[in-house]
Amino acid sequence: MKKDKKIEVKGLKISLFQKNQYDYICITDIAKYKNSKETSLVIAHWLRTGYTIEFLGIWEQLHNPVFNTTEFGSIKNQSISNSFILTTNQWVSKTNAIGIFSKAGRYGGGTFAHKDIAFEFASWISPEFKLYLIKEFQRLKEAENQNLSLGWDVKRELAKVNYKIHTDAIKQNLIPLKIDQIPEKFVYASEGDLLNKALFNVTAKEWREQNPKKEGNIRDYATIEQLVVLSNLESMNAEFINQGMEPKERLPRLNQIAIYQMTSILGHPALKKLQ
Repeated sequence: MKKDKKIEVKGLKISLFQKNQYDYICITDIAKYKNSKETSLVIAHWLRTGYTIEFLGIWEQLHNPVFNTTEFGSIKNQSISNSFILTTNQWVSKTNAIGIFSKAGRYGGGTFAHKDIAFEFASWISPEFKLYLIKEFQRLKEAENQNLSLGWDVKRELAKVNYKIHTDAIKQNLIPLKIDQIPEKFVYASEGDLLNKALFNVTAKEWREQNPKKEGNIRDYATIEQLVVLSNLESMNAEFINQGMEPKERLPRLNQIAIYQMTSILGHPALKKLQ
């Protein structure tokens, strides 16, 4: 889960945050379901109950190796007093707790709790709200898992494409390739333009002049095949630079590679799956 995502539950926007690989939910947002103007007071009432203190302590002992159990015992004993008050910051500073914390900021700030604790808080607010919260949270996680799966499929298909390039290189090794000569007068101000010329046969400026009504740049309009080859060219160009080759030497070499790889992968079935 990326930082600062939001889900909507019963008309309320609930912020989500990821810290140390844990998913946290903004209980300040959840508290609005009970009292939209006094969220801090709602959280304070919840924190001062003996049941909440015990729940937080057990959670920390299960997940936090540096949790201060001595301070936890002291706070637990104090919680039976009618005058007992506990803030999030006090709980964290005294016990080294990691399950709940306050996050500053005009936008995205508030008190965040690990999802286990946030669900418990939501149950204290409203059992109905808790069920809707769990449902929306799970829906988001399922969507993220699908995206991760898609990303893995893309990488797998790209790997197949690169494998095709390598196997073709072996087959073609014994066959002399025609060398297309490129005028050596081209010396580019940037490495990006050198790659553009090698693959697209135009510089960024030339493309803009030819396409005045299009937004973005030439690479925004590249095909998936061109993007695969461009990625490979970047690696090859870096190696040529390390070898001390000048731009006028690298350009024809990179162009030859681009022609060969584009010929090799055009129409490859693995790329069709990515389009």
